[in-house]
Formats: sequence, C-alpha cells, structure tokens
Amino acid sequence: MVLERMIERAMWHPVVAADELGSAPLAVRLLGEDLVLWRDASGAAHTFADRCPHRGTKLSLGRVVEGGTRLECPYHGWQFAASGQCVSIPALPAFTPPASHRACAFEVCEAHGLVWVRLEMSDGALPAFEAEHDPHLRKLLCGPYTVAASAPRIVENFLDMAHFGFVHEGWLGDRAHTALADYRVEPTLRGFVATGCQAWQPQSNALSAQGSMVDYRYELTSPFSAVLTKLPQAQGGYRDEIGLFVCPQEPEHSVVWFRLAVTDRVSSDEQLRAFQHTIFTQDQPILESQSPKRLPVRSGELHCAADRASAAYRRVLVERGITFGVC
Repeated sequence: MVLERMIERAMWHPVVAADELGSAPLAVRLLGEDLVLWRDASGAAHTFADRCPHRGTKLSLGRVVEGGTRLECPYHGWQFAASGQCVSIPALPAFTPPASHRACAFEVCEAHGLVWVRLEMSDGALPAFEAEHDPHLRKLLCGPYTVAASAPRIVENFLDMAHFGFVHEGWLGDRAHTALADYRVEPTLRGFVATGCQAWQPQSNALSAQGSMVDYRYELTSPFSAVLTKLPQAQGGYRDEIGLFVCPQEPEHSVVWFRLAVTDRVSSDEQLRAFQHTIFTQDQPILESQSPKRLPVRSGELHCAADRASAAYRRVLVERGITFGVC
C-alpha cells in the first residue's frame, strides 16, 4: 500500500514521554518513518522528518540554536524554523532561502503525559482518556516498553480477560477461577465499550491484600489505544483507570505506554510502576511469541464466546481500513 493512502497517517500516535523531550533533538520512529522531535525556547514541541532536505543527513544529530528558535543540521549548518522553513545557509550568509527550501514538518501536540504526532492533516481527535481531568485521581505514566509485536496484537491482549489465570496467575487470576461472566460489547463512535466484565483476582492492584471480584469496563478509544476501568468489589470507592497507548513503529515492532489514573495515594510511584511492570512483562513474551506477528483480522485463528471483545476489535480494524500491523 502507498504510504500516503494509509489511514493510520491521519491518526494521532504517541512517540515519546513528554518529560523525555528536552533541549536536544530526539530521534523517534513512527509508521516506518524516522522523525526528529525538538523543543523551542518556549517549550513547544516540533517534529520534522529526520532528514535534511539538503543532503539527507539526520537532523536528530544536530542541535537547537538561535536561542531555541531553530534546528541546525549537523552537516552544513542549515537552520530550520519551527515551521520547517530553512532560514539560514551559513555557506551563503546573504542568501534568503526560498519557500521550497524546507524540512518536512508534521503536527505535534502533548496530552496524557506523552508527545503525539500525526503525519497527515485530519479532523480526527486524540484518543480520549477522560480520567486525565479527574482531580481526585492520581496520574502516572508507565513505560516505555519496546515490544517485538504489532500494535493490534498488543491492543487485543489488553482487551482480553481469559488469559488472566494463566499468564498472570497469582496476580490478576488463578487456574481455579477462569470462568468469565457473560459481558456485553456495544459500538461507539470511537470503537466500542465492553461492560459487565468480571474477574476474580488474587491481587487486583498494588494495595490488594486478598483476592476479590473485580468489575472491568473496557473502551476502545482508537485503533491503537484503549482504556480499562477497574472497580474492586472488596475495596469500596477504589478505582483504577489504565490507558493503553501504543506507538506503531513498524508493522511488527511497537512501543507501549500505560497512563495510570488511580485512587491509590499510599503507594509510591515506584510501587505503582513495579506492579504495572510485573503485569506487562508477563504479557510481553506471550505477545512476542505469537504467530503471525501481525493480527489476522479476517481468518486464520479460532474464536469462542469469551473472545467477543477481540472479535469486535478486529471488526473495527477492518471497518476503519487499518492495514499497519494486520494481515
């Protein structure tokens, strides 16, 4: 497929944690393309294709100059403004570069503790994470995790409860409690919501001291993002919101972040991250072992009634015309 026709290019994608982008240019990869991120003097983020239009050198090897207003190429010192326009060629100090002398600039924004990029203009919104605006919930970013798996495989795993008693035994499930309640999946403008989900868990969160039933609600907020709401029945008033945000670097290679919004104000940041780290690093070898690595959206794998969220996800990918990371 021609890249310019990929629907994924018109979607917002997370590329780096916001606090990891400082004063130096930073190389990232998205949808098979190399990009460079940099911040100007005001702290605003910008992104270009990581290729100087002069001789193809990586701009991420350069530096931010002129009081934080320009990105300088490391090869011949060409300087580019935030718009991408070349504004200085040191070898020709009296020359005013024409409009055609410019780096390829893309849209960039910050939300949910992450820097987001999209490669084509569209009217699409960022993946929602409503808990971000709840002052009663504590926010924390976990990751990044570099995973040798496609973004759709990672999202589908996040939406799946039937693996808890096997992959997360002793943490999110056990082999004596693997039966799932009959849950519902309903379509939304963004994707779908799955409600009525319940699972018995030995340790539903970092504060759990004993097993309990946990009510789950899943929402697919974009093809590569989802939100999980957890309400342990044994801990009145406790609530976890976990946002999954996946950067599709390559069809079979992704970077993953989790955005936590939790009631827990007792555990340290390290404890919360350690719990999430334990859970995902149990998932990671499973994800990286799956064959094919790209998610087969039309055929090739068997299904059962417990997979209705997975089936709904695959339908969404087909309906939206997603091709990156699927087969």
